[in-house]
Amino acid sequence: MITILSSKIVAEITTLIVLILSAGLSVTITMRYVKSRRTNLLFWSSGLWVFTAGVLLELAFAAGIYSALLGRVYLFLVAVLVELLALGSIQFARSITVKRAYYLFVLVSTLFIAYSLASTNIGNIIVNYIVAGVIPITIVIASSLITFPAAIILVLFAYKSYRVTKNRRLLSIIAGVVVVSVAGGLYIVQYPAFLYIAELIGIAMLWYGFI
Repeated sequence: MITILSSKIVAEITTLIVLILSAGLSVTITMRYVKSRRTNLLFWSSGLWVFTAGVLLELAFAAGIYSALLGRVYLFLVAVLVELLALGSIQFARSITVKRAYYLFVLVSTLFIAYSLASTNIGNIIVNYIVAGVIPITIVIASSLITFPAAIILVLFAYKSYRVTKNRRLLSIIAGVVVVSVAGGLYIVQYPAFLYIAELIGIAMLWYGFI
């Protein structure tokens, strides 16, 4: 009973901190988009808002609020948030063909994860107030098809930008994106223990890189 209560308290405190940080960063990037109207900032801010929504659901789960619908929404958000961030980075691609190819991939992979979640019984993904349940293999595959290619795109374009500008904050952005991507990825592939710590570290790195 003490262990379960401790898990609940740790989950609530950690997710609350991450929620505050992610919401603040989302507002900041959104304001930058409003001023500049740059498409990459639109996608990055959208991805950060999706991340914030996911953390808000984690806070609800830690408070004992859960349903199958909320579980499906959470798994969808975890998958697409990295894709949205990658859509921001792909704006720096010089080739229109590359952009269009990734747009098509995003459309197909997003429809696939949506269909997988709608047609699969996910059960209860919460264990002791934290996201740690077993995920059906169909959803694991669908989510991985989204998450890992998107993470590669993010790292690739951030590294290219760093080589040109030598801005060390880009390294923090790279690290933050990788950690946030891996956080969702590790949970999806059954390493949930790292989820909350990785989210906290990742959002802190993104704060340093963007601000």
